Amino acid sequence: MLHTLAAAMSNQLQNTSSLNTLNWFSQEGRNSTTVTTADLRPVSVNPWEIVLCVTGTLIACENAIVLAILFYTPTLRAPMFILIGSLAFADLLAGLGLIMNFTFIYLLRSELASLLSAGLLIAAFSASVCNLLAITIDRYLSLYNALTYHTERTVAFTYTVLVVLWALCITLGLLPALGWNCLNDESSCSVLKPITKNNAAVLSVSFLLIFAMMMQLYLQICKIAFRHAQQIAVQHQFMTTSHASSTTKGVSTLSIILATFAFCWIPLAMYSLVADYRYPMIYTYATVLPATCNSVINPFIYAFRNPDFQKSLWVACCGCIPTNFSLRPRTSSDV
Repeated sequence: MLHTLAAAMSNQLQNTSSLNTLNWFSQEGRNSTTVTTADLRPVSVNPWEIVLCVTGTLIACENAIVLAILFYTPTLRAPMFILIGSLAFADLLAGLGLIMNFTFIYLLRSELASLLSAGLLIAAFSASVCNLLAITIDRYLSLYNALTYHTERTVAFTYTVLVVLWALCITLGLLPALGWNCLNDESSCSVLKPITKNNAAVLSVSFLLIFAMMMQLYLQICKIAFRHAQQIAVQHQFMTTSHASSTTKGVSTLSIILATFAFCWIPLAMYSLVADYRYPMIYTYATVLPATCNSVINPFIYAFRNPDFQKSLWVACCGCIPTNFSLRPRTSSDV
């Protein structure tokens, strides 16, 4: 028994001596050089952050093309194209914000970088959603006041609306840096840290109201399109197949636009209302990613499918226009 106890004490002394020696060498190494074991340890990268960064890069590239085409094409200066350009600029900032967020997380870890990234993303995505509402209102007015639309909707008026819109969105983006953050009180964090739960709830409710307004406006657009179709049918005693097909295509396009917008944004809006920072992060990533994908889809819905924009894109890419390409008048399918 005594021999066993003595052996155990001897082993313990040896282990203690070894630990002290290792600690001494560690301190010596830390004083002699700046490279430590912790510095050499590879940083684990979240796959979701990589996906968001790649999505941001795709968003930035797409919308940069849209802005370049609009900037270098003098004929694309109508209010509709100005709104599309504002939407593309907002989505471009959103893409850059996602890239910056990835950089700040793994290269520049600081509270200031976190607040700047959060503010840029809030301002950019808020501007993107508000521009979608502005485009919806513009398309509604182009059908509701078809005779006076081009005289009432001047370029100056459009720029004034955009100035107010961007001022509001920039103000929202500045809120985290002005103190509306949860860096000092983690219990008040939302699923989108460092945004507070109350701030996230306000943004979510605002989005749901905007979505309700867009739905109501698109329903009115459908009613106007069908009313125009009925008037044409009465005047000509029948509805032509091409016009009926165009009206049906327009309604289908509106349904796709609303369904895409709802699928991308409603999950994040609803999740931000009911969840907080204690919920698993995978749920946050699973709802944020579709919201960012809306900025990937926007150029295809509002720019690339427009005949005038397609013509400018063909000229910019290959310097020519396909022989089978023809500009057609704007119909209900283009709304």
